[in-house]
Amino acid sequence: MDMYLPALPEVTRALGSTASTVQLTLTTCLAGMALGQLVVGPMSDRWGRRRPLLVGLAVYIVATALCAIAPTVELLIAFRLLQGLAGAAGIVIARAVARDLYDGVAMARFFSTLMLISGVAPIVAPLIGGQLLRVTDWRGVFAVLTVLGILMAAVVWRKLPETLEPADRHRGGAGEALGSMRRLLADRAFSGYVLTGGFAFACLFAYVAASPFVIQEIYGASPQTFSLLFGVNSVGLMIMGQINGKVLVGRVRLDRVLGLGLVVVVAAATAILLMALGVFGDVGLAPMAVALFVLMSAMGITMPNTQALALMRTRHSAGSASALLGTASFLIGAIASPLVGVAGEDTAVPMGIVQLVAALVALACFVGMCRPRGGHTNTNTDTDDGITFRGRPVGAAGGPDAAGGPGATGGLDKAGGPDRTGGSGGSGGTERAGADS
Repeated sequence: MDMYLPALPEVTRALGSTASTVQLTLTTCLAGMALGQLVVGPMSDRWGRRRPLLVGLAVYIVATALCAIAPTVELLIAFRLLQGLAGAAGIVIARAVARDLYDGVAMARFFSTLMLISGVAPIVAPLIGGQLLRVTDWRGVFAVLTVLGILMAAVVWRKLPETLEPADRHRGGAGEALGSMRRLLADRAFSGYVLTGGFAFACLFAYVAASPFVIQEIYGASPQTFSLLFGVNSVGLMIMGQINGKVLVGRVRLDRVLGLGLVVVVAAATAILLMALGVFGDVGLAPMAVALFVLMSAMGITMPNTQALALMRTRHSAGSASALLGTASFLIGAIASPLVGVAGEDTAVPMGIVQLVAALVALACFVGMCRPRGGHTNTNTDTDDGITFRGRPVGAAGGPDAAGGPGATGGLDKAGGPDRTGGSGGSGGTERAGADS
């Protein structure tokens, strides 16, 4: 998707469309990614991770090839929807595989490492896209993406083993999958993390959808300059992700780190809106680029910790939990993306408004739903390694609490979240309603 961003203005001209209509190619792709995760996530809990991923990659290859030959913007929008539906497999299954393999601090650090790896794409892709536009048109970008899809499928086929053992798979059909999701959503803290991550993601995708027009049309930058700035912002996200995984995780409570990241996002979004409104006069591209850099860098703290804290509240339905996380993020992002273009191509005010509102809602969901109630906090640091307690399984008495974020002294179960054995711990938990399936 990022390789395609520098071509958005060209697509608008080539297909005789408008900025808001062409931005629907982003919106429908995001919507497809959101809805596809609801299907693929539970499928991976039942049939394993490998087969659904390979099928998704095959459909992605076909859909991307169709995008390359789309004669109208309407067909391009439709093919992008199919591309998003197929691409959802990679997103949801990657998180589920991480939950299969890692736990506690190891999982939080893995998500930070995953952000480093996935962060290479936003850096390299727009740069490649900008350079491709020197020698080809926007259709050539999709042709390259088709080839990359084929390469990804080959790597998965040869290198990715099955990580979900047959004994751990769900045996039921759609009813069991819906039941798992219902039980997950009954956990207040899990739902809070889902909403927090979703609205934080909306800030990110408001930037993704609006930045090509803001930077190129309003500030007059070239596609190559836009690609460079986009890559620099992605470097900030990667660096903060690594600081999160290597410095903060295991030393500072994850909920505190997440809260700090959300506050920084709110501050950066406020600065972006004020500059867009002209409160500081005509400041030029540099201050806006700095504010966008700060916002993107803060995402390196918010995203991995939101995902880790949410997935720590489940185990046997990791695919369904990952689907709910991803669906909320992409649906809210899909709603936010077209809103940034409602006032046309010559103002950044809608982007600033969308980002600030989304950031404030994310912070409110975190404070109102994820933080422990009653002010009980375990101050024991002798055995606390960040999320789990050494030598104790999640769900055991005195299990994960303060350092992991949501729990009080009774641990994750007491915070109202599902434990791994299907029940809930001490008083204050949700016995079966909050239990994982």
